[in-house]
Amino acid sequence: MFSILFLAAIVLVGVEIAGILMGSAGCKTEHRVNKLWIFLPTAFLGGTLLMTWSVYLLSWMIYVGTGSEDPLKYGNLICLALVFLFLILVYMIRDKKGRIFPVPANVSLIENKARALKELVFFLLLLFFIAFTMTYVFFEKDGRLYSGFTVFGDYAPHTAMMRSFSKGTNFPTQYPHFGGEDIKYHFMFQFLVGNLEYLGMRLDVAYNLMSSLSLLFFLMMLYQIAYRISGRISAGVLASVFFFFRSGTSFFRFVTEHLKAGNLWETLAGNTQFIGYTEKENWGLWCYNVYLNQRHLAFGLLAAACAIWFFIPSLETGCRKEEKGFLFIKNRFFSAQAWKSRDLTKALLLGMLLGLTSFFNGAAVIGALLILLGFAIFSDEKLDYAVMAFVTVVFTLLQTKTFISGNGISPSFYWGFISEDKSLIGVLWFLFCISFVSLLGLISYMFFLKREHRLMLAAFFFPVIFAFTGSLTPDITVNHKYIMIAWAFMAAFWGKAISQLWTGRFFKKAAAVVLTVCLTATGFYDFVVILKDNDSSHRISVSMNSEVTDWLADHLTSNDLILTPEYSMNEVTMSGVMMYMGWPYYAWSAGYDTYYRAAQAVIIYTTEDPEELRRTVEQEQINYILFEDDMTYEERQGREETIAQVYPLVFTSPDGRIRIYAAG
Repeated sequence: MFSILFLAAIVLVGVEIAGILMGSAGCKTEHRVNKLWIFLPTAFLGGTLLMTWSVYLLSWMIYVGTGSEDPLKYGNLICLALVFLFLILVYMIRDKKGRIFPVPANVSLIENKARALKELVFFLLLLFFIAFTMTYVFFEKDGRLYSGFTVFGDYAPHTAMMRSFSKGTNFPTQYPHFGGEDIKYHFMFQFLVGNLEYLGMRLDVAYNLMSSLSLLFFLMMLYQIAYRISGRISAGVLASVFFFFRSGTSFFRFVTEHLKAGNLWETLAGNTQFIGYTEKENWGLWCYNVYLNQRHLAFGLLAAACAIWFFIPSLETGCRKEEKGFLFIKNRFFSAQAWKSRDLTKALLLGMLLGLTSFFNGAAVIGALLILLGFAIFSDEKLDYAVMAFVTVVFTLLQTKTFISGNGISPSFYWGFISEDKSLIGVLWFLFCISFVSLLGLISYMFFLKREHRLMLAAFFFPVIFAFTGSLTPDITVNHKYIMIAWAFMAAFWGKAISQLWTGRFFKKAAAVVLTVCLTATGFYDFVVILKDNDSSHRISVSMNSEVTDWLADHLTSNDLILTPEYSMNEVTMSGVMMYMGWPYYAWSAGYDTYYRAAQAVIIYTTEDPEELRRTVEQEQINYILFEDDMTYEERQGREETIAQVYPLVFTSPDGRIRIYAAG
């Protein structure tokens, strides 16, 4: 019941925000789009951001001010009460003026009913496909939570964070796989899902619902961008196809090798691993699997798409046909038109929405700012871009300073991304291998585009350039998200190109077919692998009725630090407790010093000296120690007898496998 009220509040608040933005110049288009498909994604984005942040901040304030053991209860109640009271007042005031709906009277949400019906059918099919795949890899059945092999590694820290809110009081917020310190990883999407579970929605339903809607609404925006630059429904549909199924050389090389070996069909039928010939490509680094395990990336893409959509008119008006050569450059930088504000309200609101997305997915915000920088160079109304960027950065810095001790990022020049050969030729070859005809084809296609579309496409390349030249985290691999962001928006131009070719004569139609195969074959086979490697024989499961989970959730708070083996995802992580160190990669890639803690944990688990044990535990402020039968830590055999000699046993699992000692 309360989860439904929370979702209703998201819708109602979002409608108000979308109503403001729908009155901006971003809704004036060359091709008259059905603005309903802009209104819905914008409403979902705005409502989700404001409601989630409001509940989080109120709950934190209540926890700090009162020490309540149930701050989410009061945070949600107060937030919902204030929101509905505010909305009632707004509707009463608006009713006196003769209208209820917040969208301006001169804005029509449906311009073409026949086309809107076709689009509705397409979006419903998209929703079915997305929801199916999200649920296929993550679902609960018969009291067990199932995660597929290609995704459970990422779900381990995410579900732990969700449970730290739904079963705990993670204020001020810590990273469950590295408790006792600040939070360096964007976590607000996980808080959103955890809050929905707290309000009564099942964990898998909440995660799959918000993930599916985030991706659906992003694809609505991508469809609109493709339709705007082409005027064709087919371009929008194809953009979604190219989004799901990537371009790359891997499949063609794979087929060639196994044809020569004479075992192609057996290999294709039996293989359950992602194929790849470049560094870490066999992780599924470039395919749809990224959106299945990094659910919050789709939400970040939605925020980026909304900001980009509402700034497209500035780029279009800056590309007047009568201005050519030096006059065009001069007027983009040295004229009043180039710098004056066109819609300050839009700039402020979009800056706020982008800024509030920073701790939902920071990479998407950076990617959006990079693309909008490309827009701004050749746009009019540069002041609006500057205001938007300034507000985004201010909101981001406020969150960073609040949640992170020290620097949130460590910017540095890093050439070549994860290419093994860091020479220019080596990097270009790596880029060709992971993209095949995609990037090379779009570079060629630029010469056939109108100026505004050419500049828009050029701006979409900015995140790719950043990915190969800079680093913000210890793990350079995370830069793949910037490339994925760029590819997502570039899909709109491939939709336009293929739909144009298909309207031509035989040879153009043939070229469209060949290009489509080249653009999707590797991604399609990746999708087959997703289906295989997440089927009933390729899943891990966790009991949702574990006594270990319940005991930990009932007896430990976010102020308690528990030493455990290097767990990934199990009944301990599902309790949401703060582990001294869970699986090291998660914390290391987020910027934590895992090497130090691993060394201290080895001492605690393996020492024969009671005094050394006591001294190390006190120094590290560990409150509980968990020991499993015959466990090792960092390949060293654990010594439970020393722990049992110093600390009292407070819990034993029903099967006797797990024992917990109170150390604090």
